Amino acid sequence: MTCARHIPFLLLITAFAAAGPAHGCAPPERPFLPQTQDDMRTYADLIREDFDAYIADVQDYFRCVDEERARTFAEAREVSEDYGRFLNAVE
Repeated sequence: MTCARHIPFLLLITAFAAAGPAHGCAPPERPFLPQTQDDMRTYADLIREDFDAYIADVQDYFRCVDEERARTFAEAREVSEDYGRFLNAVE
């Protein structure tokens, strides 16, 4: 069996891994910003807290996505190896 037979399958796995949703990783909600400066001044403390929370949450989200991406690539590698064993077995 040639390695070239695995290339389409590996590309398919890579595309799914790169494009698929990150399971268990939920992006944070964008903070609300009032339209008027008066409202911004009135609720400045709450708005600041919302933006600080968003920044912390989005960093956690990025870490989660990175971890899920690494996990998915490892899984894709294992699946590719399984597929190779399957192809060898049925030939």
